[in-house]
Amino acid sequence: MRVKDYHHTIDIWLRSLEPYDIARLLAQPGPGAWSLGQVYMHILDETEFYFSQIKVCLASNDHAMEECTSEAKTMLRNNAFPDAILDGPPSNAFVRQPASKQSLIDRLLQLKTTVAETDLLIARSLFHGKAKHPGLHYLNAEEWFQFSEMHFRHHLRQKARIESFLERTFGKYEPQT
Repeated sequence: MRVKDYHHTIDIWLRSLEPYDIARLLAQPGPGAWSLGQVYMHILDETEFYFSQIKVCLASNDHAMEECTSEAKTMLRNNAFPDAILDGPPSNAFVRQPASKQSLIDRLLQLKTTVAETDLLIARSLFHGKAKHPGLHYLNAEEWFQFSEMHFRHHLRQKARIESFLERTFGKYEPQT
């Protein structure tokens, strides 16, 4: 079920790319604000990090007795981030722009494969280690997996705000034929 849900979330992001050309993907709503392309890069780059942490968890029983924060427990129980604009780490100011629309599509399609493969690895693992999240303390492989999909959904609200800006600024996009 969770692979199906994750794939559904990825499909939302894939379909959302369809009406945009690279110029619109790179357009920033304001100084210091992310473009839609940067949001895509952020979620994809962060997901790579989350999946690397899953591999750490599946490689040993290290930190198995450690806990996550109460905030993390609430988020995982609710299967959602808080409904708020969250300040990320200062490194978020350096999120790069995508090289092309196709590169985003390719990475999203590859992620669907990675999600299915990782779900199988978690199910078959003999280890129950945890890896430290920078703000939420220790998460196990299943929690990292859940958190990564939640992160994708969390950014849907930001995506909607940027899409509204794009429509106000450029009008409804009509692909050239």
